[in-house]
Amino acid sequence: MEETDIKTRIQQAARELVLQYSIRSVSMDDIAASLGMSKKTIYLHFKDKEELINSLVTDILKKSRSCCETDSHRAENAIHEIFLAMGMHADLFRTMNPGILFDMQKYHPKVFAQFVGFRNEYLGQLIKHNLHRGIKEGFYREDINIEVLTKLRIENIFLPFNPDFRKGLNESIFDLHEEIIIHFLFGIVSEKGYSLTLKYLQQHKKDNPEKK
Repeated sequence: MEETDIKTRIQQAARELVLQYSIRSVSMDDIAASLGMSKKTIYLHFKDKEELINSLVTDILKKSRSCCETDSHRAENAIHEIFLAMGMHADLFRTMNPGILFDMQKYHPKVFAQFVGFRNEYLGQLIKHNLHRGIKEGFYREDINIEVLTKLRIENIFLPFNPDFRKGLNESIFDLHEEIIIHFLFGIVSEKGYSLTLKYLQQHKKDNPEKK
């Protein structure tokens, strides 16, 4: 097996374990055991856990950026773009351990800084573009404060990972994320946008029977 294939296998195994159990709970021994290889082999490709986690986060952010740009281009309108983004996050958020961001911030601050940069800069610009697009299309109200709502939307994306917010709630991260998105949409749409949001929401429920 080629070196690049081994490295990819290690990354995939680490990603699955980290998403399920969070970062702190997964050791290099756990990753080696899941692959049936020695820990020494992993260290031939990643000098330590920090480097491996960094590679995982870099890859996830790269793929997220690619998906966001694809969705933005193929979306029929601004509201459709948000529903496409909701679908893109479905599989990731449904399997993601809610403690992953806390672990990243506490135990891998340099990696977390990369994530924060992506969140505030790239996602911020993407959200702002969506808001401008929606206003231009007539689906969002013209009187919305784009700067304030951009920051609010960014915070809302990651609110379900906050343990204080989740306290007493039984919903999954994805269900909470979805509920917040829909609430956000209904708060900014125009009368025309309201009807379109209902249309996409009905289709979304049809495509996801468990949401009925």
